[in-house]
Amino acid sequence: MSRRAVDSEDPDRLYTVTGGRSRADERDLDLVTLIVSECDPSAGMQSEHVKILRLCRFPTAVVEVSAELGLPVSVVKILVGDLIATGRVVARHPTSTRAAAQLPAADFLKKVLVGLHNL
Repeated sequence: MSRRAVDSEDPDRLYTVTGGRSRADERDLDLVTLIVSECDPSAGMQSEHVKILRLCRFPTAVVEVSAELGLPVSVVKILVGDLIATGRVVARHPTSTRAAAQLPAADFLKKVLVGLHNL
């Protein structure tokens, strides 16, 4: 998102969207945390929450959600935190223990690196 888009955003709207909050309750969210919807939107939901649920039917990074919605990352983190608190989405960091277990052993990677240097 360009700086101009953020600067031209109506601060009153952002205040309303976040319910006056300036920080997300969810501390583990960063730019690459993957968000996945657990349910479909329901009637009466905030429009930004609906957009997030639809966008995150497949794992989507927080920074991608921010870009798609045209909102600052800090605002998206607050909105995603709301959805996490209600169980509507789950957050997965790409460096989870399962992902780390699937990486090759360090000694194997060192051997590959040495082999590449020898070429």
